[in-house]
Amino acid sequence: MSTAVMDTVRYSSDGQLLDIHRAAAADAPTVLLWHGRGPAERDVLGALAAEVARLGATVIVPDWHPDAPDGGRPHLAASLRFTWDFVRDPAKVVLVGWSLGGRAAMATALRPDPPEGWRPAAVVGIAARYNQPEPLLGLPSPMAVCAAAPPLPIHLVHGTADRVCDFANAQEFQAVLAACGRPAPLTVLTTDHSGAVMAEYASELGRCRPAHSGSAHREGLRTARVIAEAAGLRTREDHQVSG
Repeated sequence: MSTAVMDTVRYSSDGQLLDIHRAAAADAPTVLLWHGRGPAERDVLGALAAEVARLGATVIVPDWHPDAPDGGRPHLAASLRFTWDFVRDPAKVVLVGWSLGGRAAMATALRPDPPEGWRPAAVVGIAARYNQPEPLLGLPSPMAVCAAAPPLPIHLVHGTADRVCDFANAQEFQAVLAACGRPAPLTVLTTDHSGAVMAEYASELGRCRPAHSGSAHREGLRTARVIAEAAGLRTREDHQVSG
């Protein structure tokens, strides 16, 4: 497997940081991965990003601040611009998000008026809600716009023990997509909200942290394989999907 190397750089005018988990191959596909509601939590996704890089994709993970007065919208936009400049072909970038970042990623990919005409090569939503408007980007809910958006590969990942974003919402979104003629696989994990991204809640920290063992790590490996396959990489392991 590939060996990842991580670099940290400033990407925004106000000094926000992002991590670049580089795959070994110079021509590796690129994944942009957005964290959830917690401010500046790129570290939470560190184990997941490293595993996707080990599988062969370079992964860009920016900090962003949903708690800012502007909802973090400029940070998401700046991370997109950074990624477009980073890669040779922006049309080959895979956009991935977890929780609130997952809804933002899905809304961005399916929006009727894509930013600067850009759409990702594929989009992966992890443990997100899809039936609510996207105030960060000023967009309708992904469910509301999926019928009108041009087709692109859509992948859903969700844990059945998720108490933050109900698993049933992912099932509902999958059914809406199917009704629109857009079948999307839903990878079903036996884990909670943080376990879907190879993380665990640490009560002593009051936030999540990467998981390097246990069920959260094991189920997170399945998420990593979904992302790698969305980026066009072959993996040997199978993952349970519905639909």
